[in-house]
Amino acid sequence: MQSALSHLSLHKIAVFCAVADHGSVTRAAEQLAIAQPVVTAHVRALSDKLGVALTRRRGRRIELTEEGRRVHAWGADLLRRARDLEQALAETREGRRGTATLAASMTFGSYVLPRLLVDSRARFPDADLAVQVVSPRAATQSVRDGGCDMAFTILEPGHDIDGLDVAPMRQEPLILIGAARPETPQTLSPAQLETLPFVAAQAGTPRRAIEDHALMAAGIGTRRIALELGHAEAIKQAVRAGAGVAFVFLSSVQDDLATGTLARIDTPGMALSVPIYLVRRRGRPLSPFHAALADHLTQAIRADTPVSAAK
Repeated sequence: MQSALSHLSLHKIAVFCAVADHGSVTRAAEQLAIAQPVVTAHVRALSDKLGVALTRRRGRRIELTEEGRRVHAWGADLLRRARDLEQALAETREGRRGTATLAASMTFGSYVLPRLLVDSRARFPDADLAVQVVSPRAATQSVRDGGCDMAFTILEPGHDIDGLDVAPMRQEPLILIGAARPETPQTLSPAQLETLPFVAAQAGTPRRAIEDHALMAAGIGTRRIALELGHAEAIKQAVRAGAGVAFVFLSSVQDDLATGTLARIDTPGMALSVPIYLVRRRGRPLSPFHAALADHLTQAIRADTPVSAAK
């Protein structure tokens, strides 16, 4: 047996709530821009469907019965929910609301993207965002298999980008750092670099491949690796303790340089940088929200030039 509520329309409920709010058919008709007889007919039809009297006259005003007050409370809540749903759907169509999962390579996902996402909350206050901070290979694979909607990552030489759309976002400076000690040199030549102990990412990782490729392009083919570590924070700690020097992304040490816990070493003639890419799955259409988010983050990333890019 079907409930009487299943036959009710939102329009009839809205008309009844307007009468209840104003205590007047005339004022409800004016608010809704419909004729008074239509208002009266809708209230009567609603009452008949529910099988109870919803209103009664008291002088020139219309007041609610006990049943009418209960229906009014329910109807007003239902209309609020309907308006909220309508607004949410409109915001989704316009790209202001949605859910997105992003992937990011270690340094960019740890030191740059979180700050930009916090700033983006003003643009997308009702968005649900999640970030996977993973290796470049895992980031692109997550895009490829649908585990995330887009990725911001470095790409190692020869990285497999089959089936992906890749767009450069910005250049990330790769700088040399040492312990903040008096004996740490302010400047080193390429020849001197080959004699120093280095702290580096682990051999075989994309991060190490990118670093080795950039240094080889700058004329440094060999160097003495004293310690291999898997994350920028571990590398920084080892350098701070005096294990050697290290090439790191500027964005990962900006706070350390500002506070003097690490020292930047100038390398004349070696302006090293690595591109950060936006990676998306080729042929996968973007929802309005994903398109708006990608555009917003693209602009934010390109405008977010690392400070102290030059010593």
